[in-house]
Amino acid sequence: MSEIKDPKLAESGKKQVLLAEERMGGLIKIRERFENERPFSGLKIGMALHVTKETAVLVRTLEAGGAEIHIAGCNPLSTQDNVAAFLASEGTDVYGYKGETTEDYNRYIDAIASKKPDLTVDDGGDLLYAMHTKYKDVEIIGGTEETTTGIIRLRAMENDKVLRYPAIAVNDNLTKHLLDNYYGTGQSALDGIIRSSNVLIAGKTFVIVGYGDCGKGSALRAKGMGANVIVTEVNPFRALQAHLDGFRVMPMNEAAKLGDIFLTVTGDKHVISVEHIGLMKPGAILANAGHFDLEIDVKGMKEKAEKVENIRPFFDKYHMFRKYVYLCAEGRLVNLGAAEGHPSEVMATSFAGQALALEYLVKNKGKLDAQVYTLPEEIDMTISRLQLEAFGIKIDKLTEEQIKYLNSWNEGTS
Repeated sequence: MSEIKDPKLAESGKKQVLLAEERMGGLIKIRERFENERPFSGLKIGMALHVTKETAVLVRTLEAGGAEIHIAGCNPLSTQDNVAAFLASEGTDVYGYKGETTEDYNRYIDAIASKKPDLTVDDGGDLLYAMHTKYKDVEIIGGTEETTTGIIRLRAMENDKVLRYPAIAVNDNLTKHLLDNYYGTGQSALDGIIRSSNVLIAGKTFVIVGYGDCGKGSALRAKGMGANVIVTEVNPFRALQAHLDGFRVMPMNEAAKLGDIFLTVTGDKHVISVEHIGLMKPGAILANAGHFDLEIDVKGMKEKAEKVENIRPFFDKYHMFRKYVYLCAEGRLVNLGAAEGHPSEVMATSFAGQALALEYLVKNKGKLDAQVYTLPEEIDMTISRLQLEAFGIKIDKLTEEQIKYLNSWNEGTS
């Protein structure tokens, strides 16, 4: 069964999870309905997610709906050991500890896949990959994916016609990418950089590599803390947005010479190369908030470095090119490797999306093709409404006259 670091941490984990539940009112409302309706009775859900206090709230919500949960971490540095201990103490099958070896990480993903789950939940797509390779004979109702990186992977599988069960792109929910990516990453990525380095953001030249929703949120927060922000992009529209938002936009070869702090948020590989690092100032700080540790060429850095020193927790000094640069959280997700990830209020909406996506798959069992789906807009509106209620916020409603007008084409200039 479970493999965790220390069962004695369970009481500490319980306190953290209960704190998260206080701030995740929308998801708790869904839990209350699940307790009555039990939509997952008799079903096993395999999960590869960051084992955090917020994830524990999702796990408990799905278990309240009748599910049997098996969960592994989806990043070697992101598991919160006290939370893993608490979940295990509650009877959940948990695999993960902070600082996993690559061997253990892969073994834990394999352990979840070997349980033959009915549904899968991914953050990055590693469990889904296992279900399509080593465990491709297991019957799956469907799966969900949490991240931009994982969606890129899913779309590639769909295009190659190898996706064998329906998958819901939870990352594409408005309540995910416009809240989690924008507000969540914007705050938690900077939190991770500050915790690992204790650097002053104000006055620094802060290079944001990628101007998707994660990049937009991070740029805004860096600017708010007094940084001079540069954006690098390959997408012309996003580059135009960054320019109109007031940021300098330039190629990485130019930005590399100017930046004090670099943050990658692209979902792509080697967007900061060893060659780019050769152009950087001594003392530049590198961090990544994309899912995999490939956005910065960490392997190339290790090969080129004359020496690597650990200076602070999750803050390493690389001596290379007759200078030194700093790398946060081993090039892995800085917000979860060096900090605690997104605030609970943000994850309430993302995980409400996960819970309702899984319910949608069960309700539509056998009716969906093996392709990537986005949830209907009304589910996004339900999630928003639940979280507004949790915040104690009321909004207006359309009148009958307004509804009639919006559905008519007869009225114009009066």
